[in-house]
Amino acid sequence: MQSDPAPGPPAHDIAMWGAPGSGKTTLLAALNIALMRRHDDWKIIGSDAASSDYLIERTNALSSGKVFPEASQSLEHYRWTLVGPTERHKRRWWRRLRPAPPLKIGISMVDAPGGLFSAAPLRTGTGSGSVEDPRRRLMDNLVKSRGLVFLFDPIREFELGDAFNHLHPPLTRLAEKMLETGELRDGKLPHHVAVCITKFDDPRVLETAEKLNLLDPAPDDEYGFPRVSSEDARDLFRALCEVSASGNADMVVNALDQFFDRTRVEFFVTSSIGFYVRPQTKTFDWHDYQNLLPEAGRDLRIRGQVHPINVVEPMLWLGRHLAAGGSR
Repeated sequence: MQSDPAPGPPAHDIAMWGAPGSGKTTLLAALNIALMRRHDDWKIIGSDAASSDYLIERTNALSSGKVFPEASQSLEHYRWTLVGPTERHKRRWWRRLRPAPPLKIGISMVDAPGGLFSAAPLRTGTGSGSVEDPRRRLMDNLVKSRGLVFLFDPIREFELGDAFNHLHPPLTRLAEKMLETGELRDGKLPHHVAVCITKFDDPRVLETAEKLNLLDPAPDDEYGFPRVSSEDARDLFRALCEVSASGNADMVVNALDQFFDRTRVEFFVTSSIGFYVRPQTKTFDWHDYQNLLPEAGRDLRIRGQVHPINVVEPMLWLGRHLAAGGSR
């Protein structure tokens, strides 16, 4: 018999950021769908009414409405708990162990407009009654967090090349705060970072991975979707950075290596909508896999069922390391 998870607020904070249009809101919406499609007991539960409402609305929009959730226009703070299967311990013959409680990973996530970090911090008003700019609230969340999700949109980088502009300012300010409080570790920030390379379903990203021989379908995937392992994801990241419109994407790679312990940075190749699956075949087809197509009167439409790829794994990776006290 499983024990109930311990009550109380989330124990760990995970912050998210990326350029506008990198898919932050969509990734959050896809998380619940991905958990529902898994064959295990992992589930996400809102820690308050606003977080539950967000989960319901975004999930319905993406799965039933087949539309992308609207991008964040203001600073929004949500709290969820990922609850998973009970950890099983080896039973000793001389004693009877009490059942362990289910794994519980708390997430406190601030979702904000993608451009919020690209400008200098501001204040409105003066004196003791001044109102701090929302960027300060978002920075406070980064300072408090020990798990970070950075979304890298390779299509936006190819067209606009501004990923570095949205990565460097928060890292600089975060390092300043950590230095001030004495929390740097060997000159590195103490956070674990999940770098999510988004839009894997886009032909330009998928075909780049194929040309580099980085595709390796998961043996237990019933649909046979192509995937890129975490071990190879850094190589894909570097290759995608080489076609940056600004030519500055190499500094994204270098900034991550300079600010964080490399053993605390993991790369994930993700897609919030996944690939198209024909109802008749229910398998991936190289000749017909695009799940996002243009439609008259609309920019794009989601063609078939939503099968998120690698959106749960970054959260579980972060949560497990945070729960273990930062050890690997």
